[in-house]
Amino acid sequence: MKLGKELLLELVKMGEYIGVIVGESLKDSNYIERFKVINSDTTPEENEEARWHIYTVEASKEQIESLSKELKEGWYAHFWIGRDLIVIFKDKIFEFNYDDKESWKDAVEYGLSVGIPKEQLDFTLS
Repeated sequence: MKLGKELLLELVKMGEYIGVIVGESLKDSNYIERFKVINSDTTPEENEEARWHIYTVEASKEQIESLSKELKEGWYAHFWIGRDLIVIFKDKIFEFNYDDKESWKDAVEYGLSVGIPKEQLDFTLS
C-alpha cells in the first residue's frame, strides 16, 4: 500500500514512524493491537499455514523499542520516518539512513546470521 503524501507529512510532524510488522513474527499475535494499524494484507499462498499477515502501522520510537522484546527469533520489523530507518530484530535494533546502502551492512549481516534470506532484507518503504 502506498501512503498518501499528506498523511506521511502529518505523521512526520507528529514524530510518528510508519512500519511493517508481520503478524507471524510476534510471540503474541494480540500484540499488534498496541499499534494503530493503517492497513493489513495477507500474502496469497494457497496453503493457509504459509500465509503471512502483514500490518502497516503507526508507531512511536518507544513502541518500536518495546516491540524488539516481542519478536520471535529469525524475524524482523522495520519502521521509517522520512528516509531514517529503524530495523528491529529480537533484542536488537539498528538505525540508519535508507539512501546510504553502506549503512545497512550491520543490519543485513545480523539478519543473515539469524537465518533471514537476503532477498527479505530489503527494508522497503511503501
